Amino acid sequence: MMDAELELLLVLLGAAFCIVTAAVHFISILIVTVRGRFAVGRIPAKLPAHPPVSILRPLCGLENAIEETIRSAYTIDYPEFEIVYCVASEKDPVIPLARRIMAEHPEVPSRLLVGDDRISINPKLNNLVKGWKAARHDWIVMADSNVLMPPDYLLRLLDRWVPGTGLVCSPPLGDAPDGAFGEIECAFLNTFQARWQLFSDAIGNGFAQGKSMLWRRENLDRHGSIEALAADPAEDAASTKVIRRAGLDVHLVHLPFPQPIGRRTLKAVWSRQLRWARLRRVTFPVFFCAELVVGGLFPIIVAAALATAGTIPFWVVAAYAVAWYGAEVLMAIGLGWRAGIRPTLALIARDLSLPVLWFAAVSGSGFEWRGNQMNVKEDSLAAAD
Repeated sequence: MMDAELELLLVLLGAAFCIVTAAVHFISILIVTVRGRFAVGRIPAKLPAHPPVSILRPLCGLENAIEETIRSAYTIDYPEFEIVYCVASEKDPVIPLARRIMAEHPEVPSRLLVGDDRISINPKLNNLVKGWKAARHDWIVMADSNVLMPPDYLLRLLDRWVPGTGLVCSPPLGDAPDGAFGEIECAFLNTFQARWQLFSDAIGNGFAQGKSMLWRRENLDRHGSIEALAADPAEDAASTKVIRRAGLDVHLVHLPFPQPIGRRTLKAVWSRQLRWARLRRVTFPVFFCAELVVGGLFPIIVAAALATAGTIPFWVVAAYAVAWYGAEVLMAIGLGWRAGIRPTLALIARDLSLPVLWFAAVSGSGFEWRGNQMNVKEDSLAAAD
C-alpha cells in the first residue's frame, strides 16, 4: 500500500512540475512578446525635454564588428550628446580606429581618454572611472563597445525613465552569428537570458545588465559615485544594489539592443556563460538556483518519465516538447530576433548544456575576462589593492 501511495505521490509531483514550469515558461514568453510588440515602431514621447547625454564606451582591442559598433553611435538621432571613449592602455590597437572614426564625424562631440584607475578587480569598471569623472552631462550612459546603437538608442532608454526610476538598462541581444557556436550564444542571450530579464522587469523586479546602463549622475554620486560599483565583481550587480538601497527602481528597455556575435568557438561561448553564471551565483543566489530547472530539459525528461510509467501517452510528451520550443520560436519571430532551423536546434543544445553549466558554476569561483584572471569570492576584491 505504501508503495502505491509513494508512486501516486511521485506521479502527482511530476505532473505538477511539468504543469508549473510550462505555465511560467509560456506566461513569461507571452508577456515579453506583447510588451515588445507594443514597443515596435513606437516613438517615445514622455520627456518634456531631451536632456543632454554623455555616452561612455570602454574599448579594449579589435574585437568582432568593432568598427561597425563604434560607427553606430554616430547614427543616433538625438539633439545633444557626447561620446567619451575609455581605453586602459595607450598601446591598445583600437585607438587608431577610434580616432579615425571620431575625425570623420566632427559634428558629434567625441573624446578618447586613456588610463586605468584600479578601484576593483573589474577591468571594465576601472576603465570607466575616468569617463565618469570627465562626463560633461548629468545623464550618463555606460555602453559596452560591442553594442550596436540604432538611431533611437537614447530615446528608447529615456522612454523607460518613469517616476521612481534610478537606472535604465538593456540586456544584450545576440545577432549576426557565424557558425553553430555563435547560434548557441544567441540562444543563451535572446529567448533565454533576455526573456527572463525582461519578464522580471515586467513583474516589477528589474535588475541591471551592464551592456547599456542609463544613469542620472546624482543617483550614483550621492551613494559613493562610480567607486561604489566596486562592491561586487560585476558592476551591474552592484548597480542594482545601489539603486534598490536608494529606494528606486531599475527598468529595462522593451526592445533590447543587438550585439553582433560573429564567429565563436565552443571555448569562448562556455567561458562567457560560465563567467556570467558564477557572477550570478554570488550576486543573486536565489535567481541562480532557479536556473537549473527553467530550461526545457528537466520538464521534458519528467514528462517522458510519466509516459514510461504509463501515466500519459508518449504523444503528449512530443506535443509538450514541440509547444515548449515552439513558443520560444514564435517569440523570436514576433520580436524580430533570430529564428529558423539552426536557431531552433541551438535552443535544444543550450538546454542540454544548462545543467552542466549550472554545476560548473557552483563547483568553482574563478574565471578569465579579457586576459584577466578573476575570482567571484567576496575576498577577491582585495586583488584591486
